[in-house]
Amino acid sequence: MKSPEDPGLEEQAVLLAAGLADLAVGTVGSAVGALHRLLRRSDGPELVQDAQQDLMARGRIALDRVAPAAPAHLEILARHVLARQAAAPAADV
Repeated sequence: MKSPEDPGLEEQAVLLAAGLADLAVGTVGSAVGALHRLLRRSDGPELVQDAQQDLMARGRIALDRVAPAAPAHLEILARHVLARQAAAPAADV
């Protein structure tokens, strides 16, 4: 049985939405503060360049993790040579 203090579904939804909004505002506020502190630093351009390189490296790692591995270049060349040798008449060898 539901007690009078238990919130209803509508009230629960409102409380959850308000909690999420408060969390989002707090997170955005923290991010803006951190960005503001970074912009005041004298080595800002170097930090931005380092961050860009780090993100690109992380992206490369992430893509390598999910992409199929490409066959090795020398392996492809060896297969072409074998295919040509198999297609050539025995007298040419």
